[in-house]
Amino acid sequence: MAENSSALRIQGPVRLSGEVTVMGAKNSALKLMAASLLAPGKNTLHNVPQIADVDIMSDLLTRMGCSITFDRENHILVIDVPQTPGHKAEYELVRKMRASINVLGPLLTRVGIAEISLPGGDAIGSRGLDFHIAGLEALGATIAFEHGYIIATAPNGLVGATFELTFPSVGATENLMTAAVMAKGTTTLHNVAREPDIIDLGEYLIAMGAKIAGLGTSTLIIEGVEQLHAATHSTLPDRIVTGTWAFAAVMTQGDITIKGGRADHLEIPLGKLVAAGAVVTTTSDGFRVKMDHRPNAFDVATLPYPGFPTDLQPMAISLNAIAQGSAIVTENVFEARFMFVNELRRLGANITVDGHHAAISGIPLLSGAPVLATDIRAGAGLVLAALVAEGTTIVEDAFHIERGYPNLAADLRALGADVTII
Repeated sequence: MAENSSALRIQGPVRLSGEVTVMGAKNSALKLMAASLLAPGKNTLHNVPQIADVDIMSDLLTRMGCSITFDRENHILVIDVPQTPGHKAEYELVRKMRASINVLGPLLTRVGIAEISLPGGDAIGSRGLDFHIAGLEALGATIAFEHGYIIATAPNGLVGATFELTFPSVGATENLMTAAVMAKGTTTLHNVAREPDIIDLGEYLIAMGAKIAGLGTSTLIIEGVEQLHAATHSTLPDRIVTGTWAFAAVMTQGDITIKGGRADHLEIPLGKLVAAGAVVTTTSDGFRVKMDHRPNAFDVATLPYPGFPTDLQPMAISLNAIAQGSAIVTENVFEARFMFVNELRRLGANITVDGHHAAISGIPLLSGAPVLATDIRAGAGLVLAALVAEGTTIVEDAFHIERGYPNLAADLRALGADVTII
């Protein structure tokens, strides 16, 4: 989809039925690509999704001297990393994708310097980058800010240390892991993120020769090694895309088998859907979500993994908008996550926002209207709402959605929806 021109036209209401296949996780694939900078030679990633962000990260790595080939049909990405990669990430690419910050740790530990354009906005004061910086300084890095760039140096290498994150930031955990794998001595990281993406990254680093203990727990112990070697790894399935399809089945009173989906990565969201009245059963290669009546409302509070994911919060609000009863959705991770509520109200949703709480009173049916996708997950939440809205809904700026949901329109059509790309 081309930026600023694409929209989705959705005719509702509809019942979704059939099967859909979930590809590798966007959030994981991008971090695995960045981590490839740690090992010279040909690193091979399987199950890589065909999304714009993968192309942007490929451009970034190419600028750093890597040679990249992407077999899109088979979802295999090969990254040939030079002995000494470039160390600068330019603004024009970083501004398109926050995951660019993930090259910071690998470059710092591998070549002793990284110059990364700040991801835009008030990035220095944001909670996320503060943790990256404090952790890297604990490992011996010197950090400066010049002309919109974060400049990190460690000319004599990084040194293992003990560091505790004050919040389990996923991005900071990833940058500190990739920095510590080649630091001198032992690094102990406390209160780290526990998302499946972190385990996926850790397993890739171990395949490269890293020594990491504690994956999946809140403490990681990393023994630094002198060098890493190229490796092959398969990206784990996207749990947010998986969860989106599960919500779509329940909202449309449908029946969807999600191939490749990992139910064990979504215990709390699936528990909420069961409480809403859904039947969830595991299959040999995924799981099935079936719903035969209007869902019951349920309260949600987003929390770091294994809590309810903030990325599924828009779907929870959309579901509650058409559920029987009333619910409170509390956002504890991202302050600006309720921006899309105004768009949902255009479809007739009855929602009141107070700080980081949204109070929702369900109505039987929404009504189609033009709406605007402000980000990937908000866009997906609006698409789900459009499926249960009477008449035509136009979701503008749908290019956002394509960043996280490859082939969304085609997948929806295969499940029985009336969707066209404008």
